[in-house]
Amino acid sequence: AQITRLVMKYYIVAGEASGDLHGSNLMKAIAKQDTNADFRFWGGDLMQEVGGTLVKHYKERAIMGLIEVILNLRKVLGMISFCKKDIKEYQPDVVIFIVNSGFNVRIAKWARVEGFRTNYYISPQVWASRASRVESIKRDVDEMFVILPFEKEFYKKYEYDVHFVGHPLLDAIAD
Repeated sequence: AQITRLVMKYYIVAGEASGDLHGSNLMKAIAKQDTNADFRFWGGDLMQEVGGTLVKHYKERAIMGLIEVILNLRKVLGMISFCKKDIKEYQPDVVIFIVNSGFNVRIAKWARVEGFRTNYYISPQVWASRASRVESIKRDVDEMFVILPFEKEFYKKYEYDVHFVGHPLLDAIAD
């Protein structure tokens, strides 16, 4: 009898240098558990070293501040549209968002409506400001993985059970 191996497809969206670092460590951890993992991602050099397909380097989309976003609105909207199209073509088993809330929260909303499983690694800092975003996060993110101990309690107030996984910089230091 022939054994068919199941390949899990992971689409990861990280938007800056810190997301690249955390994404690379996440990919290493996933690969230890799932040796057949197939990664497609928006990230950087560190994630690319782990393996998979780099779709967009975070340096290509580095736009900081409200004025710069407004001046580059066509570029930003084009990247959002491209990301949605790429996810739809890839058909991942899960879409994983890493920090970068402005971009990722929009993609998560769309992905959820499209029926994709959504995970968020390293919560947007809604506890510092914009607590109103918790309701949309609850609606659009199947599972949230938080790195600060108080975040679990913060989300519990909103009846959203999240997973505390510890701070990834401890992994980076260990490496």
